[in-house]
Amino acid sequence: MAPTAARTYEIRVERHLGPAAAALFPGFDVRHEADGSSVLTGALPDQAALHGALALVRDLGLVLTEVRVVAGA
Repeated sequence: MAPTAARTYEIRVERHLGPAAAALFPGFDVRHEADGSSVLTGALPDQAALHGALALVRDLGLVLTEVRVVAGA
């Protein structure tokens, strides 16, 4: 099986993340949107890392609204 290339993802959650919650996502840039959501953008090496980030979203009780691969990344 060939290794998966790293991809850059945007993970959108409801509400603005505070500094303590944002710090739990090292390697991600956190952007607060006008609609009250936060977008975390970061490169992940493989699907296992993506699942780990999504598990953290779940464990923090955040409401996940979107996950997408950033085009051209």
